[in-house]
Amino acid sequence: MPKISVEMPQELLDDLDGHVGDDGKFVNRSDAIRASVRKTLDILDEIDDRHDRLESDERRES
Repeated sequence: MPKISVEMPQELLDDLDGHVGDDGKFVNRSDAIRASVRKTLDILDEIDDRHDRLESDERRES
């Protein structure tokens, strides 16, 4: 899996860390960020679909 670097404000990182770990929803930061990116891309696909901007292959996958 490729690694990437991301810069973000400390406030956002602190909020993210509140959802990570034994008492959190995610095992680690990477897991939380991957889930967030997937969710964001799903939302963007839904918006594109409503505006007829998805290609026919993408519509079949939904």
